[in-house]
Order: sequence, then structure tokens, then C-alpha cells
Amino acid sequence: MRTREDLTMPEAFDRGSSLEELEGRRWPAPPADATPMVRNVHELRRRPVGTLEPHELARLIGQDVGLPWLLPLAVEILRDTAPKQVEGGWFDDDLLYAVVTRKPEVWVAAPELARELRDTAAVLTGLSRYVRQEIDAFLAAAPGDD
Repeated sequence: MRTREDLTMPEAFDRGSSLEELEGRRWPAPPADATPMVRNVHELRRRPVGTLEPHELARLIGQDVGLPWLLPLAVEILRDTAPKQVEGGWFDDDLLYAVVTRKPEVWVAAPELARELRDTAAVLTGLSRYVRQEIDAFLAAAPGDD
């Protein structure tokens, strides 16, 4: 069973499985006075990871939930949509922000994923100043090709 601190990215996993199934751990029901965010995170952990929308991935990643499984999915989405953004299309800044603001040790544990994100971030244009600052901080801290 993986723990929250285990940041090792799996080689492959079943996208039809939920985070609860992948982690082998079911969270107890949220308390009655839980915030909508907490209730939503609990609900999203029960859904198959392959069905999560970018904004749902951003919510979970922003809470450091399921990173070993969700970061590869998020980086894949960002990589696949980056060319459309460069052509003037819409890009999910929330997902990008959630991904690039993870702690440096996350990226140290996943250097190949960090390189893929570095390559994706390098082509993005027209982002808000705030997202650009976070990308620059990620690029400065993430493992490089050295």
C-alpha cells in the first residue's frame, strides 16, 4: 500500500481504478461539518481516475491527493493540449498551476515526468503573469537534463 509520502510514480496502472483502489486504502466518510472541498475530494477519490476531468485533477493535485497516479495523467493532458494553446486555443491554467506548484521533492522522485513537464511548459505562451511566475519557479527547482 502506498502512503501520501510515497511519491514513486508507477510504470503503468489501470485508469479504470479509483484512487481508493490504487492506494488500497479507503478514507472514512468526511465529518458532517466538512467543507464542500473536503466532501468533493472524498467523492473524487472513489471515481475511476481515467474519468476525472482536468478541473477535478487540479482539485486533487492541489490537495496533494493521489499524486503518483494523477500527476502522470495531468502532465499527459497538459502535453497534449499545449500545441492548441500555442495556436491560440484554450489551455487549462488551473491544472497547470496545480501541477507546477507541487513541492520540489515530488519532481525529484519523478525526474522523467518533470522533464516532460519542462518541455511542455517551454512552449506555452500568453499565460497570466502569476502562472508564468509559478512555471519559472518550477523550472528553477525541477530536476534538469544535467
